Amino acid sequence: MQDYLQKIKQANTKQELETIRIELLGRNGELNKLFSELKNHPDPKSYGQELNQIKTSVDEAMVEKLKTFTKNTTYKNILVETNFYTPIKLGHLHPISIVERQIYSVFKDLGFSQYDAPELETDEYNFERLNVPKDHPARDMQDTIYIKSPELLLRTQTSSIEARLLQNEKPPYKAMFPGRVYRNEKPTKTNHFVFHQFQGVAVDTEISLKDLFGTFTKLIRLLYGPDFQFRFRNKYYPEVEPGVGIDFKCFNCGGAGCAICKGAGWIEAGGAGIIHPDIMRQANLDPKVWRGFAFGCGLDRWVMTKYKITDIRTLLGGNLAYKPYQL
Repeated sequence: MQDYLQKIKQANTKQELETIRIELLGRNGELNKLFSELKNHPDPKSYGQELNQIKTSVDEAMVEKLKTFTKNTTYKNILVETNFYTPIKLGHLHPISIVERQIYSVFKDLGFSQYDAPELETDEYNFERLNVPKDHPARDMQDTIYIKSPELLLRTQTSSIEARLLQNEKPPYKAMFPGRVYRNEKPTKTNHFVFHQFQGVAVDTEISLKDLFGTFTKLIRLLYGPDFQFRFRNKYYPEVEPGVGIDFKCFNCGGAGCAICKGAGWIEAGGAGIIHPDIMRQANLDPKVWRGFAFGCGLDRWVMTKYKITDIRTLLGGNLAYKPYQL
């Protein structure tokens, strides 16, 4: 090996250095031949360590020699130029992960903390503590996947996390929590049996709809820009009073009407409102003292809007062709 170390020192060009590398470290090089015969050596462990030390010495000698040929002398670039190092092609974040992180960042700046709860939920927290008793028609709108009927189910909404937060934590607080939810639905361009929501709650002694509107206006403007069109409208939800629907101008048709928005020109992006007094009482919170707002939004639809994805099924379809969107 001393002969090769001397050859490395005497090399005059990168091409000469590469020829030496192939002769010694290539697939059919001298060092690889020795490694292939390792099993036949009387002391393979010690001999293997010796060969590794030789390889390290050769690598270092070549890197040092290459420094005399190049101005770019960072260790990584030298290894790339000598073919000692092959850059690994890394993956990129899924669009849902990107938007989720952006939403986290906005709410963190607004003073919201993060909270979580099980995806396998009970009827109590998924429905009853959210003002949806067993005979309530809202249950018919959420085709529930039961694990053990009638009490154990896959949560149909991230509002179940809100119910646990209200019961377990003492106000005042502000918290948000994205997560998967499940409904027994046939997948279409705009609906899926597994999808993502993000939920949020703020409870204090003085909270009103203007706080809710201000929070969402800031979030939407930061996420989509100052010219993005959205609206708030009156809507009924059993867990809030009054209730507010949040709609986005359809990104696909610009409001003219299409299959994505079902001809309405607008896409329902979430629901919100002031927490219903009955829900506060179930959590042993006096609604005359404490008030709060809550919201639940379809994260998948926010992602579709941001990246103009026209079929929600592709988000969970194993499609690896998404561009590496930058945070």
